[in-house]
Amino acid sequence: MKFGQHLRTGLIKEYNDYYIDYDGLKAELKQRLYPANSRYKAPNAKEWTEDDEGGFVAALEAELDKVYTFQKVKAGEIVRRIKGAEQEVEAVIKLLERNTRRRASVAAGVPDTETESEPNDEEFEMLEADLSDVISDVHDLAKYVQLNYTGFQKIVKKHDKQTGWILRPVFAARLNAKPFFKDNYDAFIVNLSRLYDLVRTRGNPAKGDSAAGGSQQNFVRQTTKYWVHPDNITELKLIILKHLPVLVFNPNKEFAPEDSAISSIYYDNDDFDLYLGRLEKSEGAEAHRLRWYGGMDTQTIFVERKTHREDWTGEKSVKARFALKEKNVNDFLAGRMSVDQVFEKMRKEGKKSVKEIEDLEALARETQYTMIAKRLHPLVRSFYHRTAFQLPGDARVRISLDTELTLIREDNHGRNRAGDNWRRMDIGIDWPFKNLPPEDIERFPYAVLEVKLQTQAGQEPPQWIRDVIASHLVEAVPKFSKFLHGTATLFPKDIKILPFWLPQMDVDIRKPVTHRFGIKRLHQGSTTGTSEDDSDTDITSPSSPTSLRRREPIPEPNGRSGVPRAPGNSQDEEERAGEALEEEDDFFAEDYPLYDSEGEDSGLESDDDEPYHWYSLHDNHRVLKRKVRNVGKKLVIIGRYLVPKPIPSVEPGSNVGFNTPAGAGRKRFIAPHGKRIFVPVRIEPKVYFANERTFLSWLEYSIYISTIAATLLNFGDYRTRYASLGFMALAILTLLYSMAMFVWRHQKIRRRRAVRYHDAWGPTVLCVLMLICVAVNFGIKSVSGGKGVIPLPPKGGAPSPTGTPIQQVVMPTSKNGINGYSRWGGIN
Repeated sequence: MKFGQHLRTGLIKEYNDYYIDYDGLKAELKQRLYPANSRYKAPNAKEWTEDDEGGFVAALEAELDKVYTFQKVKAGEIVRRIKGAEQEVEAVIKLLERNTRRRASVAAGVPDTETESEPNDEEFEMLEADLSDVISDVHDLAKYVQLNYTGFQKIVKKHDKQTGWILRPVFAARLNAKPFFKDNYDAFIVNLSRLYDLVRTRGNPAKGDSAAGGSQQNFVRQTTKYWVHPDNITELKLIILKHLPVLVFNPNKEFAPEDSAISSIYYDNDDFDLYLGRLEKSEGAEAHRLRWYGGMDTQTIFVERKTHREDWTGEKSVKARFALKEKNVNDFLAGRMSVDQVFEKMRKEGKKSVKEIEDLEALARETQYTMIAKRLHPLVRSFYHRTAFQLPGDARVRISLDTELTLIREDNHGRNRAGDNWRRMDIGIDWPFKNLPPEDIERFPYAVLEVKLQTQAGQEPPQWIRDVIASHLVEAVPKFSKFLHGTATLFPKDIKILPFWLPQMDVDIRKPVTHRFGIKRLHQGSTTGTSEDDSDTDITSPSSPTSLRRREPIPEPNGRSGVPRAPGNSQDEEERAGEALEEEDDFFAEDYPLYDSEGEDSGLESDDDEPYHWYSLHDNHRVLKRKVRNVGKKLVIIGRYLVPKPIPSVEPGSNVGFNTPAGAGRKRFIAPHGKRIFVPVRIEPKVYFANERTFLSWLEYSIYISTIAATLLNFGDYRTRYASLGFMALAILTLLYSMAMFVWRHQKIRRRRAVRYHDAWGPTVLCVLMLICVAVNFGIKSVSGGKGVIPLPPKGGAPSPTGTPIQQVVMPTSKNGINGYSRWGGIN
């Protein structure tokens, strides 16, 4: 779908007059670029002049002022509404607390003199509805900002391509002066989460230690990871906060952006041993990192070690860590500070038990030894802002959403970055780190959603979680790792084995709306969100329930409205041509990669975008050709459903215990030249036993065939010897083939290669050879006529044990020509 149509179908009705006039700017560009009564074709374009540029820039500046002003007004309105809701909630909570104290006094025998009534459920429902409206306003404003930002991005690109004048750098400065797209909604989300949790729990929110619950037994713990497109981040946060509150470690402090910043330094050696171990999921594979929360002035650094355990060991993968002061990190990693010195103060304070201190000391000794013995050094830094959702003291459901994920080189290969320090000091937490060269940084295009469930064995996860992971908002990526992704992308010359998700990074993960899901206003009972945008297909079911609040299309300048939806970008010749010519040098995407383009409709507009009333012969031919191609594509789609095909299995290495969105992991990708894609394969001891049993089965088969060959050789006539030779050759071939397959499978299993372990041709070929041998034996017996011929011995006869010559005679045989009377008899 082209952006103009996407804007018309995705805008919010209440904000109609405040969106960027994309169609008007496009018309302004065309009217100045093409003479009157001329077709909008490149050869007809006139030269762009200074007056044309000034007029277009003035119109663009007016649109920017309109959007910037409206965004500021709406943001201020949301702030006022949140403050008003906060006052109302606090008043209700205080009334609840007074009534609780009053009931306690009455129970103690104190007379009740107050007449205040206790808040009822209706009041809480009204508060919940008001907060839901504020949540919807935040969501709508975020979508408004996203659409307008993309609109400015596209119209400037269109201007530069069609006129040849470069407007991007100039307009970037004006856009930075009025940064309507830079507002961070995390502060809104944190405040709304706290208020909504108070109202939802009727003034009794869950309390406790956020780290509690991890030691409970008889629970099944599942962790799954998903990618979230930037278009869906705010909506996903608002949906989750209605079920889980945002976890705030210091509720007494006002939220600041650096509170959610997390930085980690991953260590490895020059041979990338830790990378390969974690990628191949080897038993006991470790990952070592140093992590801190907040800015660069944080003094507490956590040294962490993650150890992978295979399922067949009966153990679980573990993550253990201990704290160090920042000033002691270099000395500890280099071995200049002993473990006893690190924990000396902890022992004196006595805040932890002796057993806990001994466990931490053992961990510190092992970590220090590994750092020195394996020559580990800083390799990759990961930075992101984390929004965590969890009930305090309840670890059954934990959700974290990492945004603005950035991976940075920390090694000293090529040039000095970290030096002798444990981290580089030329950067902080100032995302998007514009001061770094492109070869030192990888800005991840998506957010990473991690869902951790801890439920009873056999118990289903909550329904709302199943709705989230099955919705269009997320894309399942099992076993995704920031360390693996950063190492593979920042060291392309050194890494030859890639994670399985890396080749699909260029694939758009956005999906059409599949079911009723989104942000709802309780007062109106409607749904808003990305679910408001219709699917990119024209095939809809009139009986299916709508999952969105339909947006009224905005009339075009010529009065035409109600434009039907396009079948998608792949159907548009103009967009395909424009995308092929586009360069990845957009100043918006470089400066603020949070917002992604929706598929550029750059270049000259196609004829479908203008209401022409006549067509030339060439136009008719092109339109007919497009219609035929569309019909052919629809027939292919129908054929895919009619042709039977095997059911695809779950993504290798996936440990998902609940429903994964359909279609995950079904595409095939080809690794770049000289590299190999590693697909995680789970190997258990029974796999080796199964390989051995298969080999023994083949061995038994070869023994049977060799038995037939020996029988024909020992009890058959001279004609059946040829058949016995064939059976013997087949038995030897079977034995050698089964041995070769056993060795090949054993090597692939040991190396965890994702190959086809089933034998597609071996059994078929051996059965055909067996059939040939049986046919040869049957043919030989048919030619012999069923007579057993005993060859004559040498002249003089064969001597008997008594010295009397034995005369050779021909004896009658049985019907089968093998068994029957004795073939030899002695005549005295």
